[in-house]
Amino acid sequence: MLIAAFPAGPWGTNCYVAATAPGAECVVIDPGKDAAAGVADVVREHRLKPVAVLLTHGHIDHMWSVTPVAGAYDATAWIHPGDRHLLSDPMAGISKESAGMLLGGDYEFTEPDDVAELTDGARLELAGLDFVVDHTPGHTAGSVTFRTPWSNSPEISEVMFSGDLLFQGSIGRTDLPGGDHATMLRSLTTKVLPLADDIVVLPGHGEQTSIGRERATNPFLLDLLDSGDTGRVTRGL
Repeated sequence: MLIAAFPAGPWGTNCYVAATAPGAECVVIDPGKDAAAGVADVVREHRLKPVAVLLTHGHIDHMWSVTPVAGAYDATAWIHPGDRHLLSDPMAGISKESAGMLLGGDYEFTEPDDVAELTDGARLELAGLDFVVDHTPGHTAGSVTFRTPWSNSPEISEVMFSGDLLFQGSIGRTDLPGGDHATMLRSLTTKVLPLADDIVVLPGHGEQTSIGRERATNPFLLDLLDSGDTGRVTRGL
C-alpha cells in the first residue's frame, strides 16, 4: 500500500493520496488550499489515477481544492450530508471575522459535478482499497474518519485518517459553527477509544500518531478513560 502525504496551504492541512501500489488508481483525502498542485505532483511521480476524493469534514482548510481536484480527474467527491452544504458555502463553517481575515479576498465555491454522501458504518471499495466510515460529529456535524487495513507491516492492523477529530496530544476544536464539545467527547468515547492500540492515526494537522499512544498520553482521552469503561481493545503493540 502507498500513502503519500503533504501539508497544504496556510493552515498546513495534511492532504493524503492513497493507493494499492504505484501505477494504480488512488483516492485523495482532504485537499485543502493549494493542494491541487501537490496532488498533481504525487499523481505524476507515482503514475496514479485519482478516482475519488474523500473529505473528513467540510471546513474550508480541508475542502478548498475538492472541486478542482475532482474535476481534473473526473473523480467522485465523498462527504457526509451533515457537512455537504459547506461545499458551496464554506463560510458557514467559520466566523465572519475569521473569514475576512483568512481569505483576504472574494472566492466562489461550488460543488463538484459528482458528489456522493457518506453514512456511519459504510464500507467503501475505492481504488482497490477498503474504507470503513465512522461518523464522528463534534468538530462539525458531518465529521467522519476513514479506516483501511494496512498490509505493509504485521505490527499495524489499520490506518485511520482522523481529520480534525484526533491529533497527536490533542483533539479538534469545537468553538466554530456546528461544533459541540459534548458531542465531540461522545464521538471519542464511542468511535476512538474502542479501537485497537496498533492503529496508526493520520490526522488533519501535525504528525502521525497511534491509538495506543493517544490512549496513554492524550489528556482528553485520559479524562474519558478515567470516567468509565470504554470497551478497550488492544492488539499488536
